[in-house]
Amino acid sequence: MIEVSEILRFPAPGPEPLGLAFDRTKLWVSSREAHRLYALDPATWIVLEEAEAPGAPFGIAVMGDELRVVVGFGNDDDDRYVYRFIPGQGFQSDRIECPDLSGVHLAFDGTTLFLSQAHNRRILGFDDRGAVISETRLERVPVGMTIVDGSFYLIAADKNFKNPQLTKMVANGEAPQVTPLASIPFNARGLTFDGSRFWTGHRKNNEIIAFALPAEE
Repeated sequence: MIEVSEILRFPAPGPEPLGLAFDRTKLWVSSREAHRLYALDPATWIVLEEAEAPGAPFGIAVMGDELRVVVGFGNDDDDRYVYRFIPGQGFQSDRIECPDLSGVHLAFDGTTLFLSQAHNRRILGFDDRGAVISETRLERVPVGMTIVDGSFYLIAADKNFKNPQLTKMVANGEAPQVTPLASIPFNARGLTFDGSRFWTGHRKNNEIIAFALPAEE
């Protein structure tokens, strides 16, 4: 399998980067260790906004002019909730409890908010009240997730969270069509797309990496 084609590599704005999202102009990055959310100019790598999270932030999704962020509490940040974040105002008090208090990454397709659960190897879809309306089972562990042109793109690893791959998934109920695209030669976490490039985090190196979309055969 081919490897992703790396384009850029920058230091993360905070230690242990986990979540990424792109809002048309800014790249949002969460730092689990610093309990902070950052908005970056991807051209200059200048921090445009910084906010303290109520716990340890994980995955991020853009929903209109707002964000949704998974935040963890408790031992090893294992109790997870989805918070609403308004740029310029910060984290709001309303939140959704993740099913089984488990969840890491988020994606939004314009209608439905999706949450990935790594250990359960599944993706859940929510309605606007936070009720689960869909479930997609996966063979590999999702450690990054975004939606591009109606298809899921995942960073999926083996059961030991190793050997990550970029995969494309078309969800068809309980039998999703999954296509491996490229291997990723580092410990990638989080995934977003800015219209021409994917972005992910190298958690252990505290770096953010941009790479090209591999050509489909």
